Amino acid sequence: MKKWIVAVMSMILLSGCGWLYEMGGSSEYDISEANLEVPPFEFTNQENEPFGKEDLEGDYWLANMIFTQCPSVCPTMTPNMQRLQDAMLEEGVEMKFISFTVDPEQDTPEVLHQYGTNVGANFNYWNFLTGYHQDEIAELAKEAFATIVADVENSDDITHSTRFYLVDPDGVVIRQYDGMQSDQSDIIDDMKSAVN
Repeated sequence: MKKWIVAVMSMILLSGCGWLYEMGGSSEYDISEANLEVPPFEFTNQENEPFGKEDLEGDYWLANMIFTQCPSVCPTMTPNMQRLQDAMLEEGVEMKFISFTVDPEQDTPEVLHQYGTNVGANFNYWNFLTGYHQDEIAELAKEAFATIVADVENSDDITHSTRFYLVDPDGVVIRQYDGMQSDQSDIIDDMKSAVN
């Protein structure tokens, strides 16, 4: 099942972020039967401090992949993540938010701190991670989320998933959401149900 998901997602994502931007719509949220689990990691957050999977143990967390110079999908995804952050805080739902940069060379902790500040991230709950090589985040994306990260030829863009992934306290990926979806009411309801 896992190999099948990787193969399908690879074919979809090889067409680049532009196609994903047009995709829209919702998807089947529950992916717990895919048996995807986030492997151990330790990177660097926007405060230039070590941050890893151990810091998330016991918490639900929502993950996505972005980069600050993204010319296509991230300017939509990041505000959507911010609105989910605010919605969960307003509902009193205790969870974390993680954005992995797919451009770690450019996205230093200082750059990510400014980016997070600009988009209204609450750093008590939302961490922006860097401090690795692009091939490391590509491997993590493949193993944990059955998706790919790759440079787009002759472009400043980087192919990456536009999905948000809900991870349970044991590190198992249990939901995926369309990060481009403007009406988030169904996503919010599903997240509240899953976390509670």
